[in-house]
Amino acid sequence: MSAAALLGLLWLGSQALVPVVVREAIDQGLVPGEMDAVLVWSAALLGLGVVQAASGTIRRRLSMHNALAAGFRTVQLVVGHAGRLGAGLERRVDDGELVSIGTSDMTTIGNAFDVVGRAFGAVVSTLLVAVVLLDQSPSLGLLLIVALPAIILTMGYTLRPLHRRQGAYRDLQGELTSRLTDVVTGLRVLRGVGGETSFARSYRERSQRVRVAGSEVAGAEALIRATQVLLPGLLVATVTWIGARAALNGSVTPGELVAFYAYAAFLVEPLAIFTDTADRFARAHVAARRAIAVLSLPAASPDTECGRTPLPAGGHDLVDQRTGLVVTPGSFLAVVAPPAEGVQLADRLGGYTDGPVRYAGLPLTELRTEQLREHILVVDNHSRLFRGPLRDSLDPHRAACDDDVHAALRVAAAEDIVEALPNGLDTEITADGARFSGGQRQRLVLARAVLADPGILVVVDPTSAVDAHTEDRVGRRLRAARQGRTTVLVSSSPLLLDHAEQVAFLHGGRVAATGSHRDLLATSAHYRLLIQRETGEDRTGDTPTTSFVTRGPAQ
Repeated sequence: MSAAALLGLLWLGSQALVPVVVREAIDQGLVPGEMDAVLVWSAALLGLGVVQAASGTIRRRLSMHNALAAGFRTVQLVVGHAGRLGAGLERRVDDGELVSIGTSDMTTIGNAFDVVGRAFGAVVSTLLVAVVLLDQSPSLGLLLIVALPAIILTMGYTLRPLHRRQGAYRDLQGELTSRLTDVVTGLRVLRGVGGETSFARSYRERSQRVRVAGSEVAGAEALIRATQVLLPGLLVATVTWIGARAALNGSVTPGELVAFYAYAAFLVEPLAIFTDTADRFARAHVAARRAIAVLSLPAASPDTECGRTPLPAGGHDLVDQRTGLVVTPGSFLAVVAPPAEGVQLADRLGGYTDGPVRYAGLPLTELRTEQLREHILVVDNHSRLFRGPLRDSLDPHRAACDDDVHAALRVAAAEDIVEALPNGLDTEITADGARFSGGQRQRLVLARAVLADPGILVVVDPTSAVDAHTEDRVGRRLRAARQGRTTVLVSSSPLLLDHAEQVAFLHGGRVAATGSHRDLLATSAHYRLLIQRETGEDRTGDTPTTSFVTRGPAQ
């Protein structure tokens, strides 16, 4: 930044000295007919041109470096903080907001750094011109000193509505991007339920609102561009008129008259730079506010982690005091609850949302987050399969051998999926595994969770999109594979419930009954009603479903 500012000073400062050299060449060379003086001042003019060309080229390179560095460092900061926020990020920030920060906002912030070198040169060169004019013509110098701040303030006033409209436009743009991301992600489901027309209509309406907001921004920008031409033009005309009258009166020389006009014409560029600087910083302020909104989201820092209690060794009870649920070590427990309550319970058990949950008698909020994530793995309905080889999505750290990977696939009844791929585990898949059906994605994500082998595994509806035969195999194999490890299944599927050691039924936000699946069917009318509603659904094959997210070590 300092180097760009110095080169900006050389670039515009050399231009500011050109009228002085021209004035001396006219008054000392052309008017008296001294060609030697003309040659000397012509050489000086050539030297200023070389300095201007060299400094301008290097300044442009440095300014572009500053712009790119600022933009990409902003993205690095946001992505790094997003990693620290972990699974809580998607609940607090829209996908479209992050996409906008990584595309348009990074460019806007970088543009503010790009203009700093020119702005510094414009300030110094303008002061230099004012000093020269005051020495030659106090009236013109005073005019410049008064007119320049007035022009800058007028242009600054025109920026106020632009700043406001840019903020509104940026809000609508982020909302539209989030909407588009949601539609693209759920396109298969939309087609399945015939919702394309409805969502297309909604997107079209939102898009038109963005277009109208963009037109308002363009109107404010047009006013600024017109002001940039009009006000400096008036200044040039005024300085030229005053200088011409002074030349007619004989109070200035021909060289000074040419210099006056050259200074007035030169000042158009610094004025345009001042306006451009204000415009870019106004835009960057809006963009930076978005980035800071993400960066200000609290995340556990190493300092706070050091003050937390290490995870107690061995197996201990995991207790949700809000519902009264007690998960004993080594159990294979199923929880039957309304869908929203089940997801919230899973998040609390994993420590992803605040709640009165204790492990070994200690609140989860007092335990070290990294150790907690390694010990408790939560799998719910927002999973990702990542672009690249399928093996990397199942085993991101490449810590497992092929036998372990295939064993995990067998537990999830996903061997047939891999066998059908052209290159098996090394097959390249697209982001989120678009080539797989909903049921196939569920089974692959479950295999990833099994391969991670956490101390406590919490799974929400792991087989909601598979056929009954496959679901029964998954339930039977999962219980065998997790023998001696703690597993919590949040599901109302009778086939899975039948494999559970114990079932906890949540009704009214509390554990209303516990026991085996068949015992609860015989003793609880509410439980029986919920399960009968489940068995009445048609589940004869793989169907599109909401994608599945794995949080913790499996990711």
